[in-house]
Amino acid sequence: MKFSLGWLREHVELPEDAVEVARRLTAIGHSVEGIEGEGDAAVLDVDVTTNRPDCMNHRGLARELATAFARPLRPLPDPLPAPDGGAGVPVTIEDAGGCSRYVALVLEGVEVAPSPEWLARRLEAIGLRAINNVVDVTNYVLWDLGQPLHAFDLDRLAGPEIRVRAARPGERLVTLDGVERTLEPEALVIADRDRAVALAGIMGGQETEVTSATRRVLLESAHFERRRVRRGARALGMHTDASHRFERGADPEICRLAAERAAALLAAAGARPAGAPWDERTGPPVEIPWRIETAALDAFTGVSLAPDAVEGYLTRLGFAPRRAAAGSGWQGSVPSWRLADFEPRTVTRDGIAALEAWPADLYEEVLRFHGFDSIPATLPALPGPDEGDDERHRRRERLRDELAYSGLAEAIHFAFHAREADARFPGVGGAAEPVALANPLSERYAVLRRSLLPNLVETAGLNCRRGAAAVGLFELGRLFPGGEAEEVEAVAILLGGRPGLAWFRRPELDLFDLKGIVEGVALRFGVELAAEPAALAGFVEGTAARLRDGEGREYGYLGRVDGEETPFPLYAAEIFLAPVLAPRPAAAGIDLPPRLPGVAADLTFTHPLAVEWREIAAAIQAAAIPDLRWFGLKDRYTGEGVPAGAVNTTIAFRYNAEARSLTQEEVNERQERVAALLAGRWGWQGGARA
Repeated sequence: MKFSLGWLREHVELPEDAVEVARRLTAIGHSVEGIEGEGDAAVLDVDVTTNRPDCMNHRGLARELATAFARPLRPLPDPLPAPDGGAGVPVTIEDAGGCSRYVALVLEGVEVAPSPEWLARRLEAIGLRAINNVVDVTNYVLWDLGQPLHAFDLDRLAGPEIRVRAARPGERLVTLDGVERTLEPEALVIADRDRAVALAGIMGGQETEVTSATRRVLLESAHFERRRVRRGARALGMHTDASHRFERGADPEICRLAAERAAALLAAAGARPAGAPWDERTGPPVEIPWRIETAALDAFTGVSLAPDAVEGYLTRLGFAPRRAAAGSGWQGSVPSWRLADFEPRTVTRDGIAALEAWPADLYEEVLRFHGFDSIPATLPALPGPDEGDDERHRRRERLRDELAYSGLAEAIHFAFHAREADARFPGVGGAAEPVALANPLSERYAVLRRSLLPNLVETAGLNCRRGAAAVGLFELGRLFPGGEAEEVEAVAILLGGRPGLAWFRRPELDLFDLKGIVEGVALRFGVELAAEPAALAGFVEGTAARLRDGEGREYGYLGRVDGEETPFPLYAAEIFLAPVLAPRPAAAGIDLPPRLPGVAADLTFTHPLAVEWREIAAAIQAAAIPDLRWFGLKDRYTGEGVPAGAVNTTIAFRYNAEARSLTQEEVNERQERVAALLAGRWGWQGGARA
């Protein structure tokens, strides 16, 4: 935005050197990108950030400079005295959510003519074209005080009256640029008795514009809700100086002052007010209180600030600080021109909830003018180890290491993906709808993820298209179930293909490789998992399982991915981290190896296919066979010699006694007990479970 240095000097005394003014503006957060001209004719090109609509005018920028140079802000000229009586044009705000204040001021005896030379020259210096005295005055007030104005030809208004309402479906309006626009109900309009005559906060209508024949003018100075203006402007593909300010948050308390300032300028051309302004409000002025403590401010900045300096900065910025009643610090209210920049928080004092500005926002105001360069550079004090004294953090980093030791590479993705990907792997979502992004980068990033698997599967496919013969990936991240559910932290693992070079002759990775990694890592964190077959979305039927511990708590799931993203099958697991990362007491003691040689034995028995290994293992464990040190699944066989619907399971056993060597007869006796137990419970009996 361009600002005239001579215009700024009408509001505050400034150094003669424009470069010094530009340097100081940049130091307080308003980057000056260029200077044209010299002296009062100099024009500054200032990058005003979106959150500072109060500085998109000369008065607001002068307030910043007055604070920076510790100089008073000059008072505004006295408004033009208005005669008694109302404006004569009734104002009705029908849409209170879209308009909180509307000031209407009627001027009579208007002579539409070219603007005075000084006013035209000032507008042209900042890149505006002079049109006529009425239009130029509204532009001048906009760039002087920051309040958009609009002038209607009063005699072309039906009624005459003003109504602020939502557009009617299909309502049409020809705007000042000559374009006929069809309005949507979300658009806020200014209407007379019969029809819409302007787009509120965006642009006026052609039917009521000021022309050379205009003799009576109605000046509009209003405050429109910024979201309504933004939605209306975007829906119509429009952007104006007025909408630029309203969208970012204009000052609701300057409406009347701006209208009276415009009336005073037009009075020089013979115009005169027809009465006092009509000032319609839909509620009391908004107030956001604030308070800061000296100790908290010093702790935040890292330096002890002089109280007089802090109070001076806040006073010149308009925050009206006063000493807090209790403790050391200040309190006050956010000025009306900064309301949009200070989003309030809810605080509770003495059992009463109230809104209050964030203290950090006030700290930033003080720091801007104290100077960031004045804060000494120091390293933060870190008590304890550098990584922090957080057991969950240490276990999370250890988990990363364990997965890397297993040959997996860590992947990091965005926390969102496409709706189709979410539907394929709903993860923790269940029946809830995913959280949709209001303004996604693209349809590929439309919803917050409820599973880590979609992005991992997509990355696996990308790697294969680049020639990878195998993939082994993992990712830690947060999941967003949707609805009122809390976020969930999880880790996902994805693998497949034949790792290594061709002559290594390694077998292709399968579900048991994945299951081994999952169970092995879980055991190192003190959790013993068991797989329970389940039908899960996104996995090949018959390959998926839920992972549970011995007490039945669910830890996640695994299975073969249903899809063709890669030329080889993909196997995936997703595990919830909360129970895995929970600290557990360290196991006491050590497990010494046996002193005497043991005896190995195998046992094969036939049982229905439906009997799961975990059931068999649990039964053997519960039997507490003497001297049994270890057992495990050795083989499962179906085929020739095995009845249909049955399977031969071979189990390996190892026996060791503490004080002596076992005899073969003793081992045989124990094996017979196991065989009788298993045959009695699940032995094959012609197709049905025993």
